[in-house]
Amino acid sequence: MDPDRYVAPQFGSATREPGNKWAYWYYRPAYIPRDLPLQPLTVKALSDADAALGRLQGVSALIQDPELLIGPYLTQEAVASSRIEGTQTTLKEVLQAEAGGRPAPASVRNEDIAEVNAYLAATRQGFELIKSWPLSQRLVLELHKTLLTGVRGHERHPGEFRRTPVWVGSPTDNPTTAAYVPPLPPDLPELIADWEAYVNVPDLSPTLVRCALMHYQFETIHPFLDGNGRIGRLLINLMLMEEGRMTTPLLYLSGYIEAHRQTYYQRLQSVRERGEMQEWLQFFLTAVRRSAEDATTRSERLVALRESYLGEAATSRANLSGLVTLLFANPYLTVRRVQDATGLTNQGARNLIQDAERRGWVEPAGRSGRGGSHYWLARAVMDVIEEPLAYG
Repeated sequence: MDPDRYVAPQFGSATREPGNKWAYWYYRPAYIPRDLPLQPLTVKALSDADAALGRLQGVSALIQDPELLIGPYLTQEAVASSRIEGTQTTLKEVLQAEAGGRPAPASVRNEDIAEVNAYLAATRQGFELIKSWPLSQRLVLELHKTLLTGVRGHERHPGEFRRTPVWVGSPTDNPTTAAYVPPLPPDLPELIADWEAYVNVPDLSPTLVRCALMHYQFETIHPFLDGNGRIGRLLINLMLMEEGRMTTPLLYLSGYIEAHRQTYYQRLQSVRERGEMQEWLQFFLTAVRRSAEDATTRSERLVALRESYLGEAATSRANLSGLVTLLFANPYLTVRRVQDATGLTNQGARNLIQDAERRGWVEPAGRSGRGGSHYWLARAVMDVIEEPLAYG
């Protein structure tokens, strides 16, 4: 790490372990600023993001049962967030594996799906814990334990802050050639304590600015050996929920960040090196605005489609309304999934799926390997979920 690149002492500085002449340079961030003036461009970005977030919150408040829309959103976020960290799987693969209720076929990257499912489990755990726990070291460690237990990275101390140094962006796996070396383990307790105090003592700063600073500092501290990015992105939604800005978790930034991955990393690093905090805030607030706008449009389309199906189901004696619920939780169906959800016999479940197929709600989608389950897909639902993100 080149110490000459780090010239913004208000946010941190390059340093070396005292008394060790062989020590390498690393970055020690300053405490999170409690009173940060905002430039006009940042104020404009904040205003636009606040308005978009308010519209999304309004849409979620009008949905009688918003939980039905959370499943696909969560899965999409889990896939995007995991892909940023190098996991290679698709939304289709994850949804099919979930719908099948059995191990994925050999053609599917099973370990990647397991990582996405672990992220989903950590996310749902976070939504429950934040109802009674503050944002805290305890909560973060619980989420990290869930994220890394039983998947690749399980040997990297799930649920524990790192006890060894790490570095990022080194072509030779050496701290002297790394683009960034986070603070050393002895620095972590003090820095994490400041982070915890910041997120739990509201000041006069707008919530979205606080979220941006919280996320920046968490990624800069880099408290874990693995999973820092995924946990850090998950914490954004939890902070919005804790501070009352979102009651239904429909805002997910990982899709935007994945589409602008290099800019995301550059903006974080530019704060450390040159103090470009306003540029980071503008990037983060733009991500919130674009993601909220996309989520609002998608939610409105899904709700309209679901209402159309429910209206049609009301004219039938069959339990089509129950099938609609399944389709919007996960657009892939199997006979077993319908049986488990409705209590119908195997033949009764097949009849219900055939009824939905005649109505054009679902279509055959192949089977999971030789002798595996047959799948049906609600194409219209999947198209809304999978449509390219509107922010490009």
